Amino acid sequence: MQRQKQLTEWLSSLYPGETFTIAPASADASFRRYFRATFADSSTKVVMDAPPQHENCKPFLHVGKLFENAGTHVPHVYAQDLTQGFLLLSDLGNVTYLQALAANNAKQLYGAATDALIKIQLASKPGELPPYDETLLRRELNLFPEWYIAKHLGITLTPKQSNDLERSFQRILANNLAQPCVFVHRDYHSRNLMYVEENNPGILDFQDAVYGPITYDLASLFKDAYIRWEEDEIMD
Repeated sequence: MQRQKQLTEWLSSLYPGETFTIAPASADASFRRYFRATFADSSTKVVMDAPPQHENCKPFLHVGKLFENAGTHVPHVYAQDLTQGFLLLSDLGNVTYLQALAANNAKQLYGAATDALIKIQLASKPGELPPYDETLLRRELNLFPEWYIAKHLGITLTPKQSNDLERSFQRILANNLAQPCVFVHRDYHSRNLMYVEENNPGILDFQDAVYGPITYDLASLFKDAYIRWEEDEIMD
């Protein structure tokens, strides 16, 4: 409640004399929370609450600027207070691609998402984002045996299974590291893309973007863990 009180006071300082209500908008897998501010004229903005002792807003601001300059629809930053950990953002609504996607609009929505991804990739250049190098790729691959196989399933792999998995990992690493490098959102799927009236899609949760394999975001988009399409639809 103390954070929400600070947030309300900060917003009041930005809009003195104006009335507004604050309601939770969403949260993600971190200490970040989002609130929707609705003003007397029914306009809305979103406030990110990112406690500075736990979250660093600078990557969000940097990547957001890169993607916005590329011509994609990301939350515009109206105001920031990095000392308190508050950002005032444009509101991309509350309808995700996951909620909006249907057989009769999938081609249109995926087409828009692919077009946005191309804009991001065309704007790519080295030195702006951390490299998606072998160390980071390996660390993420290792989540599968460490957390899924060992901890979730409680299974110990045989030496042959471990060797087979390692050979698979080596092939994946070689393939990815040989690809052309672009800006990689790293979580480009139906829960982080917003369905909006104009300029689809709205793009969220990009603060962990890196510079890496050109196919990574396409795989996230079309082999989405949260929604299933038939293989011929994915290939199309």
